Amino acid sequence: QVQLVESGGGLVQAGGSLRLSCAATGSIFIINAMGWYRQAPGKQRDLVARITRGGNTDYADSVKGRFTISRDNAKNTVYLQMNSLKPEDTAVYYCTQDVARHVLERPSTYWGQGTQVTVSS
Repeated sequence: QVQLVESGGGLVQAGGSLRLSCAATGSIFIINAMGWYRQAPGKQRDLVARITRGGNTDYADSVKGRFTISRDNAKNTVYLQMNSLKPEDTAVYYCTQDVARHVLERPSTYWGQGTQVTVSS
C-alpha cells in the first residue's frame, strides 16, 4: 500500500509565498515522475508542474517564473515552492507520484488527498 501525504497549504495574501510538500509512504521500490495538479471550484483539474526522476521539470505557463518544483528521492518527497501568489492561484492542490512497489511492477500513479491554497487580494 502506498499513501501520499500532503502538507503546507493555507491562506496567504497576494504576493506571498507557500511551500507544499508531499511524502510517499509504504512499500516503494522506485518513484519515477512526481507532479502537482490543482483544481479550482467549477473547473477541471490541471497540471501545475512535473519533475522526472532525473530532475527535468515542466510547468504550466501560468506559473512559470513563480513556482518551483523539486524532489528529494531519499525522502520520497516532492515540493512545490509558490512565490508571488495571485488570487487566481486559489485551488485545491494535489500531488502525484508514479510508484512501483517492487522490481517486477510497472509504476502506477498515486494521488495525494489534496490541500487547499487560498490567496486573498
